[in-house]
Amino acid sequence: MLAIPAAIAFPALWSLARSRRTAGLVSAAYFLAASRGLPQGVAAFYQSDIWPGLILWVVASSGFVAVHAFLWSRHSGGWKALRYLLAMILMAIPPFGIVGWAHPITAAGVLFPGWGLIGLAAVAAGLAIMSTHYRPAAAITLVGFWLWSAAFWTAPDIGRGWQGVDLQLGNSLGRDNSLARHSDLVATLRSERRPDTAYMLLPESALAFWTPSVERLWRQQLADGDLSVIAGAAVVDADGYDNVLVRVSSTESEILYRQRMPVPGSMWQPWLPLIGRSRGARADFFANPIVSVGGQRLAPLICYEQLIIWPILQSMLHDPDLIIAIGNGWWTKETSIIAIQHASTEAWARLFGKPLVMSFNT
Repeated sequence: MLAIPAAIAFPALWSLARSRRTAGLVSAAYFLAASRGLPQGVAAFYQSDIWPGLILWVVASSGFVAVHAFLWSRHSGGWKALRYLLAMILMAIPPFGIVGWAHPITAAGVLFPGWGLIGLAAVAAGLAIMSTHYRPAAAITLVGFWLWSAAFWTAPDIGRGWQGVDLQLGNSLGRDNSLARHSDLVATLRSERRPDTAYMLLPESALAFWTPSVERLWRQQLADGDLSVIAGAAVVDADGYDNVLVRVSSTESEILYRQRMPVPGSMWQPWLPLIGRSRGARADFFANPIVSVGGQRLAPLICYEQLIIWPILQSMLHDPDLIIAIGNGWWTKETSIIAIQHASTEAWARLFGKPLVMSFNT
């Protein structure tokens, strides 16, 4: 978490490049280092050798490298700062923002916790200045805030009445839709529930396929209490599926949230209709940034959305009361991917001073 501001060195290295090719190599080194867990994770997900993961690793870096190489300039001063600022914006929003991992602006949560949009603007300005001759002054200032923040760092608050439950069910989560699995999940919730908990959060894919039968089962299982469960599931139709968050209690259920940005390649495959196949996961991009539960306004983030910029910023513009983040990271074993998701989400929660509830499966 506290190492995230090391990314402020990137614009300085990028601006010091002597040629566009060198700027591209610097950008590639930064991106590939930050996403180093991807090849091994892809190999585990597809149960294949390392080569598909290595290819995807390189392909995923192409957007970041292309943007920063194209916008690099031999000119210095304000012109280069403006170009770097443009690169930051392009990597924060679609289409380039779809693979905008490890964005340096995430450091705002560590450097200026609680400052909100002002802190975001301050870091954006600082990163832009790092690409000019004034970088020593910017570096000293940002490092000063970094040290101050590290000395007094506190984790985000947990939402009152909320409880996240982590699971260790491996790749069976989301694939086992049996009665026994659902009963086991309910038993886990009952055993871990704290006395003050009204809402419990389960990981992505915890409920597998959301069907009328699964809905009835969960409502029956929760019939003897006042607990509401928010969990990940998939809603399937003839054209594809939505990766969703579902809320279920003894009296009602609803689809709370449809994921704005599923994982490109493995889930979101927009090219499938072009070859006559049904779609994979649908991307809702800018839909439902805020959902309501029990009078609270929530900012939901499912898995991949924790690694990119626009979903969380779009949600924060609506001033939510709470951030909820879930993931199903069984395939990330022995990689840094879940740790990066945790750190990134916590940084955004601290920047905007929002409580945070998380739930992951490993």
